[in-house]
This record gives sequence, C-alpha cells and structure tokens, in this order.
Amino acid sequence: MSRDSVRYGRVPKRSRERGPEDTMATTMTTTTTTTTMAAMEMQQLTTPDTGNNNASNKNNNNNNNNNNNNNNNNTQSQNAISRVPSAAVVEADQSDADVKQLAVYDVIHQVSQAHHAHCGFTEESTRGLTRKPMIIPPASPEDPEAASSTAETVESQRIWLWQQFATRVTPSVQRVVEFAKRMPGFCELSQDDQLILIKVGFFEVWLCHISKMTTDNSMTFEDGTYFTRQQLELMYEPDFVSALMQVTSSLNAHQLTDTELGLFSAAVLLNERPGLNDVKAVQRLQDHVLEALRVQTTRPSGEGAGGTAITNVSQRIPELRALGARHANLLDWFRRNWTKLKLPPLFAEIFDIPKCEEDLQ
Repeated sequence: MSRDSVRYGRVPKRSRERGPEDTMATTMTTTTTTTTMAAMEMQQLTTPDTGNNNASNKNNNNNNNNNNNNNNNNTQSQNAISRVPSAAVVEADQSDADVKQLAVYDVIHQVSQAHHAHCGFTEESTRGLTRKPMIIPPASPEDPEAASSTAETVESQRIWLWQQFATRVTPSVQRVVEFAKRMPGFCELSQDDQLILIKVGFFEVWLCHISKMTTDNSMTFEDGTYFTRQQLELMYEPDFVSALMQVTSSLNAHQLTDTELGLFSAAVLLNERPGLNDVKAVQRLQDHVLEALRVQTTRPSGEGAGGTAITNVSQRIPELRALGARHANLLDWFRRNWTKLKLPPLFAEIFDIPKCEEDLQ
C-alpha cells in the first residue's frame, strides 16, 4: 500500500463566600480589642495603697492570661484556615477533571461515528440481511483445463474460493483506511507509521468487524454470502480456522455494542508494530482509546463494572495479534502462486502479494 492510499481516502464558576473560619477570626480580633481596653481602664482606676496595688496586680495577671489565651486561639484559628483548600484550588482541580472527561467523550464520539460510517457489519447494516451460500461451481468434463486428479481439483477449488474471498474482503480495505484517518491523532503520525499500522493491522481490524457475522460453522459477508467452515479450511488450514473461530467466539461473548466494538477495533489498530518510528506516540493514542472504552463500558452497566470489562476484552488484543501473524505466514501460498490468481489490486497491495501488470490497469 502506497502513501497515497493513506492520504485519500465547563468550567463552573463558583462564588467565594466567607466561611466559618473568617467569622471566627473576626470574633477573636474583636475579643482581643475589648480585653485590652478593659485592662487600660483598670490601670487608670487603681490607687497607691497596698490593697489596691495587690488587686491591680491580680487584675493585670488575669488580663495577661486572657491575652495569651486569645493569641493562642487566634494562632490555632489561622492554622486551621491554612489547612482548608482555597476555592481557587478546588475550582482548578474540578476544571482539569472536566477537561479530561470532555476529551474522553470526544474520543468516544469520533471513533463511534467513524465505525458506523466505515464498517459494513454494524447492527443497522446487517439487519434484515439475506444469507446465501458460496457454491463452488463443478468442473466441466468438456473443459480442457479441467482437473485430471483429486489434488488438482482441490487446488482449482482453492484458487476459485480465494478469488471470491478476496473480492469480498477488498471493500473493507478502503473502509479501514477511512476509519483509521478519522481516529483522533492518527493523521498526526508520520506517513510511514500510518502505513505500517494499516497494513499490519488490517486483518485484525477486519476480523473484529466481521466477528458478529462469524459462527463456529460459517463466516457471512456484507452481501449475505457466507463461506462454510469447510471452505475456509480448504483456503487456509484446519488449525488456523479453528483458532480464528475461537477468537471471534471469545470476542462475541463480550456482547460489545457497535460503539464499544469500534473503540476496541481502534485499540487493535493502534498496537505496537515492528518498524514503527514513534512507538510512544502510538502507545499514547492507544491508551486514550482504551480509557474511552473503559468509560463507555462503565456507563451502561454501572459504576465499577467497566474496569473488569475492559480488562477482559483487552485480553483479545494479543490473541488477535498472534492470529494476524499466523495469517501473514499463510499468505506465503499466495506469493508462491500469484501467477495463478487474479486478485483485486487493493487486496494484493494490503497483503504484499505480487500483481500482474494487467491487474494494475
């Protein structure tokens, strides 16, 4: 796939009110002033005789004690006030939380819209779909190119099935490209990293999309045509098909909504791949999508349910990656027999399969 293939395609305002601490501080100041004035009046009324002096000394001592107590109370009140977060700090923290929450909801909105616009296997798209089997045409005895042995018959059927399969997968290539381009931050990556993510991750994302139309016995495409398990085993191999059915069954067990599946597909695409130039940037994008998926899975099922849900569904990501690696190896058969096949150019390009010059026209 060429670089051109990637190209087209409250903050609440809160009034600050005087709290109880402000009232306490004012009360303490008034009390201190009143006590000091009383002490001065007592000194003016005293006489030189001894009894009065003793009474005056006693009163002065009491006044000093009262002043000390008032000073201590003032200090304690000021310390208590200093430990209370200011309204500005609380408002700033709330503002940061609001901004982060809005960013998460923006990711959910954008990815959900992209998934519904560029996935042919949403609930709305497949509602009322009429299924029809993929029937292999029998070989004609009069055909000079008819197979002369069982092995050649199987080979001929395999080639025919692959051509039908490739024709039905090809529309999803452009759809996955458009889906990727609408993910927040994806187009800010380098062209090379975009290309690697799409080419290496295409099969895994496509499998996520078609998983709802896959059972233990068949795989149904957008046009209603379904391939049986036996036909898929003829194209690939029984062990691979068994692993494929197991992964799709595990993914279907999570009963993800279309929005949740779109977020999960985005996390699958934004996975670490060999050859990436900016791994950290890709990881940041995936983290944002996974956080959005956690929030989305929490919203319908109640507080605390999303953590378990996201952990469980995230386990499917390495399973899909392993399956994608096996699929890439199985495509070596394509590369060895490309001269026998007439494949859509975009299908051949996404999987690095050689093409005839006439196929490019």
